[in-house]
Amino acid sequence: MALKKMESIWFNGKLVPWDEARIHVLSHVVHYGSSFFEGIRCYETSRGTAIFRLTPHMRRLNDSARIYRTEVPYSLEQLVAAVKETVRANGLRSGYIRPVVYRGYGEIGVNPLHNPVEVAIATIEWGKYLGVEAMEQGVDVCVSSWSRFAPNTLPALAKAGGNYLNSQLIKMEALANGFAEGIALDTNGHVSEGSGENLFVVRDGVVYTPPVGSSILSGITRDTVMTLLGELGLEVRQQVIPRELLYLADELFFTGTAAEVTPVRSVDRITVGAGRRGPITGAVQSAFFAVVQGEREDRYGWLEYAES
Repeated sequence: MALKKMESIWFNGKLVPWDEARIHVLSHVVHYGSSFFEGIRCYETSRGTAIFRLTPHMRRLNDSARIYRTEVPYSLEQLVAAVKETVRANGLRSGYIRPVVYRGYGEIGVNPLHNPVEVAIATIEWGKYLGVEAMEQGVDVCVSSWSRFAPNTLPALAKAGGNYLNSQLIKMEALANGFAEGIALDTNGHVSEGSGENLFVVRDGVVYTPPVGSSILSGITRDTVMTLLGELGLEVRQQVIPRELLYLADELFFTGTAAEVTPVRSVDRITVGAGRRGPITGAVQSAFFAVVQGEREDRYGWLEYAES
């Protein structure tokens, strides 16, 4: 989706005009992928703009940086306030928020420790990641030939920019072969996740999702959906999933900030269930949107309002 300019970006502690949020071409991040980021959605509600699970997202941003020995120069509370400030400044009622921490201009070597740590927060108008129709009809996906990285190579729990080179390969291969998305396996051949989404498998009324040990990002929407599935009285098992279970599933669905809750209708051209959104996917999708759009009680404190 093409970017549409907004008024301001929060850049190293203050709001600046959109076009003035720039970095040097020799910044460390450009050459070595030394960035950490989040994707956060906000929704228009009757109480104003609600930012979904803002504090957990910003905590994960700090965690990602910490894994790479990167000290973020702002506290968690300052980062949360900065996101709200940016949303207000741009008058965003519903859309996407992208905070990013990165190593800037200083030295050119691999060692990042002498390069400054910089922080930016942008807001973007962004609709359904995999398309509006996909929310009901589902998407066609393939199992990628590209595996997720091994546990002792890159830390999957860090939402780091460099990790997404792997995601790009998965996504481009899927698109080139006529699919909307790819599902990656881990280095043991077990199901991991999509290029930017966690995955849930439904079989005989039980919901399965890969554990964090399967080289997944521990998704905040994933955590949300597991809670909602529990409310619906469904058993959720975090366990290793063999590839062939994808072909035997009654339902499959992706979760993520961008994808929200998106059903999968086929894997490797094998139809999943009825070939459209199934009843469990539909139920959790409805529960999810009721929460984020402020249509039901926010009993877990998942919504943080931009004006608060």
